[in-house]
Order: sequence, then C-alpha cells, then structure tokens
Amino acid sequence: MHILDVIISPVCPFSLVERIYIFICPLGMIEEEIYLLGFQELNACRHGVNSWEVIRKFPLVLGLCLISNLTELDIQENGIDDKGGSWLSCFPESFTSLEALNFANLTSDINFDALERLVGRCKAMRVLKVNRSISLEQLQRLLVNAPQLAELGTGSFSQELTFRQYEELESTLGSCKNIHALSGLWEAKGLYLPALYSLCTHLTFLNLSYAPLQSGELAKLLTHCPQLRRLWVLDTVEDKGLEAVGLNCPLLEELRVFPADPFDEDIIHGVTEAGFVAVSHGCPRLHYVLYFCRQMTNAAVATIVQNCPDFTHFRLCIMDPGQPDYLTNEPMDEAFGAVVKTCSKLQRLSVSGLLTDLTFEYIGSYAKNLETLSVAFAGSSDWGMQCVLRGCPKLRKLEIRDCPFGNAALLSGLEKYESMRSLWMSACNVTMNACRLLAKEMPRLNVEVMKEDGSDGIQADKVYVYRSIAGPRRDAPPSVLTL
Repeated sequence: MHILDVIISPVCPFSLVERIYIFICPLGMIEEEIYLLGFQELNACRHGVNSWEVIRKFPLVLGLCLISNLTELDIQENGIDDKGGSWLSCFPESFTSLEALNFANLTSDINFDALERLVGRCKAMRVLKVNRSISLEQLQRLLVNAPQLAELGTGSFSQELTFRQYEELESTLGSCKNIHALSGLWEAKGLYLPALYSLCTHLTFLNLSYAPLQSGELAKLLTHCPQLRRLWVLDTVEDKGLEAVGLNCPLLEELRVFPADPFDEDIIHGVTEAGFVAVSHGCPRLHYVLYFCRQMTNAAVATIVQNCPDFTHFRLCIMDPGQPDYLTNEPMDEAFGAVVKTCSKLQRLSVSGLLTDLTFEYIGSYAKNLETLSVAFAGSSDWGMQCVLRGCPKLRKLEIRDCPFGNAALLSGLEKYESMRSLWMSACNVTMNACRLLAKEMPRLNVEVMKEDGSDGIQADKVYVYRSIAGPRRDAPPSVLTL
C-alpha cells in the first residue's frame, strides 16, 4: 500500500491537509500520487531558484509545495538519499503556515538563506530541529527570528566562536523563554555549554544522545535544569554523570542511556548498576527507562524498582548476550522477577542477560498489564514462551530473537494471537511446517516467513505474525513468503 493511501483520500480536500508524516517509502512516489489526485498547479517553478534541479535532488518537495497550509514537516528517522540541501528554496515566499520543521537527520549542507527566510516568515513556528550543518553563528541568527520556539534542535555545537559571537549566542538563547525541549548539540564542547544555562531553567526534555558529554560537563549543565522530566544521554557520562542526575533532577520521569559505541567490546567508559541505582534514589517519579550497560546485578535491579515502583516501561539491555549477575554469577531471573512483582503498572518490558524459564514464569504470573515484551538470547525451553502467552492478558506485541523457543511455543498462542498486534520471532527453533499449521488454523492472521540466504527450507528463519483487515500485503519482496 502506498503511503498516501493512508494519509490522503480524494474525498478529503487536499487544501485542508496540515500534516504529513513520511515513513519508509520512495520519495519520488509522493509527488506523483499528489499530482494524480488532481490538485492545484505546482508553484515551484514560479517561486524557486533552479526549481527543477531542486526537485530532481529532493522530489519530496514537489508534492509538499502543493500544500498551501502545511503546518508540520518532520522527516527525522527516515532512510533518505539526501543529494542536496537546496530543497528549502522550493517553498514560495507566500508560504507562512509552518509550525514544526524537523530535518535533524539529513546529512547535506542546507541552503541557509532559504532556511532563514522560511523561519522568519513562519511566525507561528513552535518546533525547529536542524541538522549538524547549521553552525552556532547560524543558529543564533535563526533564533533572533524565532524567539517563540518551544522545541529546539541545534546543529553542530563545536565551531570556534569569537568572544562577541559567544555573547550574542548566550544573549539570544536567554531571550527564548518558551523553549521546553532541547536536542541536537552535535559534538558539543564543554566550553560553549554555559551559553545554554539561562535556557535550561524551563527545560522539561533534554536530549543529549548526539552529545558525548563527560560526567563533569553533564553535572554542571543539570544544576540549571530543575524542571527536567525527560533526559536522554550517552554512556560517556558514566556513573558519576548519573549520580548528578539523581542529585539534580527530582522530577525526572524518563531516562534513556544509549551506548556511544555499542560495537567496541574493549571500551573503558560506560555505565553500570551503580549509576542506575543512584538515579533511582534521587528520582522517585521515574517510570520510563531504557538503559544500556555492560554489567548488572539482581540486587541492584531489586533496589531500583523498590525506589521507583511506578515503572510503566522498563527496558534493560545488558550488551553482552547471556551475561549473568557479575557478582554472584547467577542468572538474572530474580532481577526481572522483582520488576514484574513490584511494578504493577508495567506496560513494556525488555529483558536481557542470562535468563532461564523462571524469568518467563514470573512474567506470566505477575505482569498482568504488560503490552509489549522484547526478548533476546534468553530462556531454556518452550515453556518460557508458553508462560507468557498464557499469563499476560493484555499482551499486544511480542518480539523474540535468538531464543530456544520452537514449534510448541509458537502454536501455544493460537487463541492469543487474535487479540495481539504482532509476533516477531527470528533465529528461534521454529519450522516451516509449524508456520503453515498456524496459518491454516488462524486464517485471519497474516503469517510471513522471511528466508535467509542459504536457508534449508525447513527452518523458518524469521517469522512475522500480525492482524490486518486488509489481508496479506501486496508489496512483499520475493524473500518474504506469505502463508
């Protein structure tokens, strides 16, 4: 199904469209389908500079220029072939309706003059997230034209500034009284972080996932963030940085700690159970966590959930598969047992480390509000998955990879799958015959098997089971077998 089949209908006047979210699809398809719907003539040629060249480089804009009252353009987290940054020139000078613009993940240099004019025209703009090509000096110029912003994503935060440029940046940031969410800060230098201090007073969301800050730099920044509710950081902050979180962020509700280099096994820095425990002591409102670490203990997790019993999302990723409690060498079963026993509001759980079927017995017995479960390199037998399917009445999404669960586990959920959104299993012990039997017994489900190169035709390498009133999808590649 083409993306515009979902977001646009001929019975809805295109002039009323205010938002478009672009997911994974060929961008060249968008302007073709908009044109086929028979809407007003494109104005790019009248208003753009070298318009056809821009359209060739960034065909998405050809369709967007048809929308006179577009309010939100967000193209983050998409795999885009970015061949040039002049696409902003396609918006006509009469276009003033944009309220949110996010191109943070594009890689090319942007036509800054066009961006500056666009931001200056759109007086209702509340969200602006630029890519790393935007310098600090350019950021300051944009903010002069948009002091009303509520969410800001900066570009690179590492260029050399003169003393005068730094003062102008600090003053301009200080005049932005409405900003409550800050992100970007690519390659941030501690030298320029003080320019943000006056801005931090009202921040509720600080995303530092592109800023490899050290613990001292984070600690100084957080002393100016008394209202913070959400914080994303890299593990370069180490446990000392997380201790600063516990000391300075009593209102924190969400914490995400990402690995700066997940594939470097010899890495020295990182976070451990000590940092997590420190956060839990100082942030009693914490209810959402995504935590990448290289070691953990059962006792630490039990302490964390005792300090923060209202977790709704608990996603712990111990990056070495099958890692036990590094102090006792025991499986991590009791850690996740403590999570599901203590956190009665739990909706999403990601488990990791050395886990036996006991973990899944705990989940099936206690996680009665669980909706999403992610499992990797865990379990002992089919019994583990069977406990989850039988014991979690609200389960909607189950993601499993590299586990010993096989045919009996898959087929034990025949009645459960009707009420679930999806099941994903990869590198498990499931066969093609079991998948065929599932498809036969449950004809209203879509059962897809993705074949790997060199597959023997007996094992089902990747299985995706989901509900859809539209039936099997029509765009499956040859490597996907729909049963």
